[in-house]
Amino acid sequence: MNEINVMVVDDSAVVRKVVGAMLQSAPGIRLLHAVADPLLAIERMKHQWPDVIVLDVEMPRMDGITFLRKIMAERPTPVVICSTLTERGAETTVAAMAAGAVSVITKPRLGLKEFLNDSADELIAAVRAAAQVNVKRLAARAAVSAHPPQAAVKLTADAILAAPSESRVPLQTTERVVAIGTSTGGTQALEEVLTVLPRVTPGIVIVQHMPEKFTAAFAERLDKLCQIRVMEARHNDRVLPGRALIAPGGRHMLLRRDGAQYYVEVVNGPLVNRHRPSVDVLFRSVARNAGANALGIIMTGMGDDGAAGLLEMRKAGARTVAQDEESCVVYGMPKEAVKRGGVEKTVALKSIDREILAQLTVR
Repeated sequence: MNEINVMVVDDSAVVRKVVGAMLQSAPGIRLLHAVADPLLAIERMKHQWPDVIVLDVEMPRMDGITFLRKIMAERPTPVVICSTLTERGAETTVAAMAAGAVSVITKPRLGLKEFLNDSADELIAAVRAAAQVNVKRLAARAAVSAHPPQAAVKLTADAILAAPSESRVPLQTTERVVAIGTSTGGTQALEEVLTVLPRVTPGIVIVQHMPEKFTAAFAERLDKLCQIRVMEARHNDRVLPGRALIAPGGRHMLLRRDGAQYYVEVVNGPLVNRHRPSVDVLFRSVARNAGANALGIIMTGMGDDGAAGLLEMRKAGARTVAQDEESCVVYGMPKEAVKRGGVEKTVALKSIDREILAQLTVR
């Protein structure tokens, strides 16, 4: 495997020094440059283009989002955002991910050097994952996000699927649940799926691998774009038709049932598959508490989180769907789920909304 050439763009001298040193010492990674702002980066990139860019978002002269959009328009390149863990930074970073960034590493305002040293494994893993993304799909997602769908052209329930007749619903049927798990490339993919869903949809629960604070900003952004209600989940929130609940960063989310009603538990706990929230945790809880009343969907992402849980869902009678390789930014999580036998059906990203709406008529 060829070396991964990495450029660091950050106005903090501490970040440039520490991150540059840890990348340089990692096997198979080569630090091309560590520069203080995007204008300096542009000059260096004229001579050699990096495979991966580690990018801050709040910088003088040119902000990270403007630089990111320029890169995606000129020559799409995997970008790992290295952003300060603040509410304001979260909103900016979510915008950066919508513009094409593949993952986020958070950094505090205080104790920066110690934090970065402690997060070396996470950063190196993020860079390695970024180097494996499908750049063609990354470019396509960035182009879609640059021109989000307008409310006027969003589909309604009647245009896609007639509302189910109450007379056809079995007496013992409970509410339907859709559980979605995704990681690298998932922010753009979820936007593409959720923005075309009409208000009449089954309740949706989502795990998107994302750090603490960023999930709230991500949910708020989607809520503004979607006809359905999108929220960061809180403990004991009901799972309702027309609502999508996103697991908060740093907490696990589980589905629970009370009679015919579903709600979520948001809990602390150890990392599962190196993640919190974990897709496997959500899927296992859905398998146990919803069974055949659920649809499980595993989408673009690095690693295998969710593969075991999706198989449990299928064994419990749930329908299970994986995003296909061609439309994934990283075909890792879906590939592993298919390999383990947890996937009933593989579909393109553009078809996932139809799979979700089909839950309305499952008997």
